[in-house]
Amino acid sequence: MSDAQQKRSDPDEDSRTTVTVFVALGANLVIALAKLLGGLFSNSPALLSEAAHSVADSLNEVFLLASLKRSTRDADAEHPFGYGKERYFWSLLAAVGIFVMGGCFSFFQGIEALRSGGSETRNGYVVVLAVLGVALLAEGSSLVRALVQIRGNARHASRGMLREIREGDDPALRTVLAEDSTACLGVVLAIVGVGLHMLTGNIAYEAWASLLIGALLVFVAFQLASQSRDQLIGEAADPVLRREIHEFLDEQREIDTVSTLLTMRLGTRSTLVAVRVDLIGGMDSEDVEEVLVRIKSDMTDRWPLADQVFLDVTEATAKDRARAAGERRELDATVEAQEARE
Repeated sequence: MSDAQQKRSDPDEDSRTTVTVFVALGANLVIALAKLLGGLFSNSPALLSEAAHSVADSLNEVFLLASLKRSTRDADAEHPFGYGKERYFWSLLAAVGIFVMGGCFSFFQGIEALRSGGSETRNGYVVVLAVLGVALLAEGSSLVRALVQIRGNARHASRGMLREIREGDDPALRTVLAEDSTACLGVVLAIVGVGLHMLTGNIAYEAWASLLIGALLVFVAFQLASQSRDQLIGEAADPVLRREIHEFLDEQREIDTVSTLLTMRLGTRSTLVAVRVDLIGGMDSEDVEEVLVRIKSDMTDRWPLADQVFLDVTEATAKDRARAAGERRELDATVEAQEARE
């Protein structure tokens, strides 16, 4: 595994992510209370929608803290590959929380406002805008914290921030970033809706702001859930890592053909690698065993996150060789396209 990938797996990274989550949790708890009180006082649907958003985010941060704690437990007899996928499970719950508590409640508030109208007072407008202004500052501070950590990860990985956001292997950090970004945009939408309501006296603007906030939350929840689903099902390692492993195996003089290379991320610190190889002829059983032990040891030394390595010796047929060659060309093309995007 590359140096950058090893650095991102450092336990210190978990400590930084934990701090980031705690910062987001503290900000969301304070903001949720302020939005709720302000929304009840002013009867503002947009502010109540934002309160639901902040409550959902607060609950999600609790899920993420649980994932950071539980995913580091050692492997046992019931879970021989460890608990690394706990992060993906709790991130999935966080996405469901955003959808149910944030998105659905925002839709409800918007529809209710369109149906029954509103009763905000001039003082209510002032309270709403003041609360939203404070919320924007707090959410922005939490977002800056998440972006600083992502920038550090990107620098260690020698790649751009956009790619780090798309492909970073820490679902907790990615969820915090999505929540904070959505929260800032949601607050802006609420400010615009309340402002237009204040200027025109038409609550439809505020109601539509609530509906837009709901749509935004549903979209973000779907994206996060989709990523967590892929990781829970069994997502392959990064194409660059797969090509590095393939090149390493091709360089071994005892290996004639790498007929199959399968990988699966078991968490942020663990990767399973299963390989079928066809060895050169003329080797006795003792030599085969020594070669496999050496190759496996070299792989785990070079890529510490590849801690679950399985090598299987098979006789490759012509069909196997053709398929393996096609898969290798496809892998090379994927890596080249990825590098071109950078």
